Amino acid sequence: MLVFVTSALAFIIFQYTAFNVLPIPIHEAKAIKHKTATSSNKGNTIPSSSSPPQSNAASPGGCITYNPSTRTITVSCSSSASLTDIDNKLHDSSILAKQSPNGDWFLNANLVIAKGATFHIDSTDTKWLKISSKVASAGIARSTFPAYFIDVHGSLKIDSVKITSWDPATNNYAITNGSRTGSDVFIFGAPRPVIEVDTDATAPTEITNSEIAYLGFEAGKHKADSGLSFYGGDGSILRNDNIHHVYFGLYTFGAGHMIIENNIIRNSGHYGLDPHTGTHDMIIRNNAVFDNNGSGIICSLNCYNILIENNKVHDNAENGIDFSRNMTKSIARNNIIYNEPTGIFVSQSHNNQIFNNTISSGIGIEVGSGSSNNKIVGNSISNSITEAILIDTDSSVNTFTSNKIVSSTPQGLKIIQDSTSKNNALANNQIVTSRGISLNHPH
Repeated sequence: MLVFVTSALAFIIFQYTAFNVLPIPIHEAKAIKHKTATSSNKGNTIPSSSSPPQSNAASPGGCITYNPSTRTITVSCSSSASLTDIDNKLHDSSILAKQSPNGDWFLNANLVIAKGATFHIDSTDTKWLKISSKVASAGIARSTFPAYFIDVHGSLKIDSVKITSWDPATNNYAITNGSRTGSDVFIFGAPRPVIEVDTDATAPTEITNSEIAYLGFEAGKHKADSGLSFYGGDGSILRNDNIHHVYFGLYTFGAGHMIIENNIIRNSGHYGLDPHTGTHDMIIRNNAVFDNNGSGIICSLNCYNILIENNKVHDNAENGIDFSRNMTKSIARNNIIYNEPTGIFVSQSHNNQIFNNTISSGIGIEVGSGSSNNKIVGNSISNSITEAILIDTDSSVNTFTSNKIVSSTPQGLKIIQDSTSKNNALANNQIVTSRGISLNHPH
């Protein structure tokens, strides 16, 4: 059924407070204080050091160990340690080499931050950390992971540095060629290093003012291949970073109370930002998300209490913002979205609010796949290619109120509700023609 809502050429100033669009409490995500855990290597293949963690008042060398059989450095220092501390302990440039006095490092091993430990990669001794994309032997690749990794069970603090993969054969960034072409269809890519915050991380990880690039690869449904992933570390922060050419700009699984703000997320091999499976109480704000090979921002599978605000999302291969597979009690507001197949797509998701967004894309807003009880209020949708608003595939009891639709073509002014979708409420939506168009408004 094709529905047009009566219009006026004059702009209407909406009073959003009349529609009560903020009943969902989304609280500021804050770093969570944890009790310091004792050092543990549960789940690691690296035996713990016989020495207890030591304070940084003295050399932290006693809490840094190396396992040559898996080429893994383990840091269990209870206060903090750095790349310089590892170098001072190992004195082996085949494992960790300082390539320049100003802080260029080459890591040719795994790095594990043990529970209760803190590791710093910052401008005090580092400008650029390059992680080798070539494992030392096939045996190591088979026994651990097909690429080197930084695995965080404690806390990692990255500030004002650059971290990338590095291919020693080409003396350049490592390139991968994998992709996803459909549901569970994977084209595997060349392995590249990854950074993973593990499920048992004892404190937040913070990545600030840094460049993170050329990490991650397509390896099917395997943990941590995305490049930058958080499975724990509640209260973690990504702020003022340039994250690019990472397979997933960010992937989270069950993480909570994270803040992702003021970042550039671009040129990802697949999604830009992908909070996933049970991620909750996350704030995604003031980011520029563009030129990614999937959706710009997608929250999928039982995510809740996600706030997506004041982001600029554009020119991604898939949708701008996706609410996917039972995303609930979340908000997308004040985002600018353009040049996307669909600006905002709500799929199998319920009890969310989408308001005050500015959208110019193929479809403005689509609510489908049985989504219900979502409020779409006060959005400005312009120059859509097919439909401004599409309600389809058995979606019901959604509310579309006081949205402004502007276009110079009849297609760009369409509000369509298909025959499977029932009990959706549309009221006070304004249609503005930017050129003279003869409109037929069916009852």
